[in-house]
Amino acid sequence: MSTSRSEGDAACSADLGAQYVSPRAGRAGPRGSFYDELLSHGILKPLTAPIEGMVEKEGSCNYMAPQGISSVVKYYLKQSGAEVFYGYHVTHISLRDGKWEVSRKMGPPELFDIVILTMPVPQVLQLQGDIVNIINERQKQQLEATSYSSRYALGLFYEAGVCIDVPWAAKYITDNPCIRFISIDNKKRNIESPEIGPSVVVHTTVTFGSEHLDSDPAEVQQLILSHLESIVPSLPKPASVKCQKWRYSQPCHPTRRISEEPTESKYVGKRNRGRLCYKICAQLSRTHDSSYSTSPDLWGRWIYLFQL
Repeated sequence: MSTSRSEGDAACSADLGAQYVSPRAGRAGPRGSFYDELLSHGILKPLTAPIEGMVEKEGSCNYMAPQGISSVVKYYLKQSGAEVFYGYHVTHISLRDGKWEVSRKMGPPELFDIVILTMPVPQVLQLQGDIVNIINERQKQQLEATSYSSRYALGLFYEAGVCIDVPWAAKYITDNPCIRFISIDNKKRNIESPEIGPSVVVHTTVTFGSEHLDSDPAEVQQLILSHLESIVPSLPKPASVKCQKWRYSQPCHPTRRISEEPTESKYVGKRNRGRLCYKICAQLSRTHDSSYSTSPDLWGRWIYLFQL
């Protein structure tokens, strides 16, 4: 749920990760109250902009975030009252006197009642400490069997007043070896304004992502831009560009269940020194590669909860 902003204008933003939210069972499902709340506060709104190539199932509905997809996370963090810290590289998780001790690369370790991990499986398995023994051999084998696709995302930011003349807000591309999805992001989110510059988001195919996973980012960016020019030759030159590599974009062979914990979405919280942790699950539509399907797939990160 990544929203990036232009270097020259913070009001010009682009969602480089999840593009829109697709409830698996609609608002009538078990997570309906979450959607009702987000809709009532304007965090989510129905996706009404034209998206070419998107195959919709009967009765399905999609939502977009007018202020960027990261606003969903920011909303829940604000509601929780949690104290948020960024840039902490966790290396070890161990038991210490009935608490979880979390160690990081820089700074002293800290104690918590609950630890919630939401990073991709390979990064979970890289952690050291007692967590290694908590995940039993069967669970470890299941986790190791999980694989991910990789892709690049490109964000193009423009100055106010620039016009991007295309008949769609977003489009799935099926006949290009590099690009799978293009979005005029401000148009997709219905926030077109003469005072705010437009933005464009490009997602590559899985094949391109895997072939260039460890390539020089500058070279990858230029390759994507050259393909983009062939697809949308009228596209103006952007004021700035951001290239984002998603090494763990979508689970290709996800582990459906690794423990007896219920898989239904919920949140849990427990305070420790004034901090509150929440567990929230959501299905997020991300662009799917044409080698799998022409429709967007449901994407979610696995969440691991350790509680004494």
